Amino acid sequence: MPPERPDPLKIQGKKIVLLVDNLYEDLEVWYPLLRFQEEGAQVVVVAAEAGKTYQSKHGYPVKSHQSYSQVHPRDFDGVVIPGGYAPDQIRRYAKATQFVYEMNDQRKLIASICHGPWVLCSAGILKGRKATCFFAIKDDVVNAGARYEDAEVVVDGNLVTSRKPEDLPAFCRAAMRVLTATPAML
Repeated sequence: MPPERPDPLKIQGKKIVLLVDNLYEDLEVWYPLLRFQEEGAQVVVVAAEAGKTYQSKHGYPVKSHQSYSQVHPRDFDGVVIPGGYAPDQIRRYAKATQFVYEMNDQRKLIASICHGPWVLCSAGILKGRKATCFFAIKDDVVNAGARYEDAEVVVDGNLVTSRKPEDLPAFCRAAMRVLTATPAML
């Protein structure tokens, strides 16, 4: 039986922020970006500087549309935080972690994979939540107060986390389900 697919009409018109910085994991940016676009969502690439090109771990470029100071949680339905080494840069910007904190406070989708939960640690949103991540940052996630689970995807209300690129199909499906859920379901 094929995996459950979200209704594309419910995703149509949703606005998603995708956070990037240099040394992002290629697949963890491009797979969600293309999957959400394929289902009709608008994906806005956000970084420290608008209009700047950021390089992946393998040199693949992505250009940011907006900067952290230009985005406001009220204008978006979710945020995706990919891994690689970019999250260690992203979390150094107070406006980036504040954006994630406020998105979480509004119970909007927070989807983070691999090293992406470093941003969740710095945003202070993991205490008492179930989460997973790349095994190398498990201690950071646990020390931030999360209940770690070693699974391809962990959903806790509006929070969706995964471990590695191989988990991307399950990660995107779960993120889309959360994105289309009513607030009462979260």
